[in-house]
Amino acid sequence: MSAKGHGKDGGGEELSEYRRRRDFDRTREPSGGSADGAGPRFVVQIHDASRMHFDFRLEADGVLKSWAVPKGPSTDPHDKRLAMPTEDHPLDYRDFEGTIAEGQYGAGTVIIWDEGTWHQARGSSVADALRRGHLSFELNGRKLRGGYALTRFRQGKGEAWLLVKRDDSHASGHGTPDPVRARSARTGRTLRQVASDD
Repeated sequence: MSAKGHGKDGGGEELSEYRRRRDFDRTREPSGGSADGAGPRFVVQIHDASRMHFDFRLEADGVLKSWAVPKGPSTDPHDKRLAMPTEDHPLDYRDFEGTIAEGQYGAGTVIIWDEGTWHQARGSSVADALRRGHLSFELNGRKLRGGYALTRFRQGKGEAWLLVKRDDSHASGHGTPDPVRARSARTGRTLRQVASDD
């Protein structure tokens, strides 16, 4: 199924690993939800966990395909950002901003740094592209725009990808902001402000 056929989040096998890692009596993270019909969305969350990182998520096949990007997506085509795949997340995780309780998987504060729509730049199936190890796509976000690519360079245990900006009219040398000072695209709050509000 392509990104356009995102459909409903059935919450089946694709989310079993996500749910296995979380106690929903103790975390405010969503357990699952359905698409809103607004087209395939993406979200970039800053996650101040044991190690600060950005979570890059693309809506496809009823879930959010997810990668942890330690240095965050860059607007500079010269930057090759390491992206480590993580478990699929439910569609309504793109609305999550808050603090994951101590003792829970991924404990720490999360803000929504960027969000918007996306589409596959070539090919008809996101699943096939990910299997083959290369996904080209366009982002239409508040902060990230234009062409990007995810390319797998290591398979098996310790699978790893690179996230790179395409050299187009939306490219710039600004790179990625300091995550500590970055503000939420939804509320304008910093990580510290979200943590204190929670």
